[in-house]
Amino acid sequence: MTRFRAPLTLREPLITVSLLVMPSTDHEMPLELVREKPVLAPVILQTVYGLDISYDAATLSSESFAGLNPAELRCDATVVLDDPKKPSHGIIVESQLKFDEDKIFSWPAYAALLRHRHRCGATLLVFCPNAAVAERCAQPIDMGHPEWVLRPLTVHPGMLPPVTDPDQARQLPELAVYSAPAHADGPHAEAVLTSVAAAIAVVAAKEHDHGCLYDDYLAEQFSEAARKLLEEIVKTAGYEWKSDFAKTHRAEGRVEGRVEGRAEGEAKALLVVLEGRGIAVPNEVRRRVMGCTDSDQLERWLKRAAVVDRAEDRAKGRAEGRAEGEAKALLLVLEGRGIAVPNEVRKRVMSCVDSDQLEGWLKRAAVVDRAEDLLD
Repeated sequence: MTRFRAPLTLREPLITVSLLVMPSTDHEMPLELVREKPVLAPVILQTVYGLDISYDAATLSSESFAGLNPAELRCDATVVLDDPKKPSHGIIVESQLKFDEDKIFSWPAYAALLRHRHRCGATLLVFCPNAAVAERCAQPIDMGHPEWVLRPLTVHPGMLPPVTDPDQARQLPELAVYSAPAHADGPHAEAVLTSVAAAIAVVAAKEHDHGCLYDDYLAEQFSEAARKLLEEIVKTAGYEWKSDFAKTHRAEGRVEGRVEGRAEGEAKALLVVLEGRGIAVPNEVRRRVMGCTDSDQLERWLKRAAVVDRAEDRAKGRAEGRAEGEAKALLLVLEGRGIAVPNEVRKRVMSCVDSDQLEGWLKRAAVVDRAEDLLD
């Protein structure tokens, strides 16, 4: 099972420690991308906001605000640029699936802590799933002091340009993975998916679990059409990574697809038999047949289609089958309670086709002392 690395809460600065935790959902993935490749944070700030940030290296750090009692504040991730011991700039990285009002108080604290601890400038970068959340989280935070306003810099996949060059994707796979869901069905779909496949292959070659993790994430984010196109690209290119999702869920999808396809084939065959015998099929019956996914039920209907005089007779047959099931259930209740069932009672119960009557008898079967009392 793939595990994420998340920073421990530390009271001493400049110490990088990681803790293995279970993977989360959309909230955790952007953070995992940054933890795996810290340079992703400044690249996004430069790409989306055009920030003039010069640096030679990006390092994952850890930040906590331990001065408050009883609660301790801890941001999702922190990236420091250049020398980790004396960084030129720091980036607070947060992931928000929805707007959280508490963040308008904690985000300024995170930035102030980083600035105080490292004696450098601090920028707040917030990963969001879509434009609506990004816009809401980007609202300026008025600190109360004149001209002191924090404006969170938010990003969602659609704010990044599509990565259509496989070489670029290989250089920074995490950027290709993060932006791909927004462009996988767009005009550059094939180029985007070709690039992200190359990105995953590079990651998987170095660390198989991470390649599979990225593959699983994209499989959940992509449309069915994008997933199929990606699979074709992977197969054509000869990439060999296989994730648990690919091996399990996609295999299950194929089985489910075969079952659905078989049911659809049986439904069409049933209608063809009826029409071939010159029997008119009302729209209601046609919809009911085509909407059925129970292969056993369709098989029973198909057998009856060869002998019924009207398509509607199928409904009658189903009612008879339901009545038979209720009758058998009634007798099982009596026998389960140790009550002997005379043949006369058994015949009457099994010959009854009135579902309402059988339901009434079934309720009484739970309380009567003799089977004969059931029919009184």
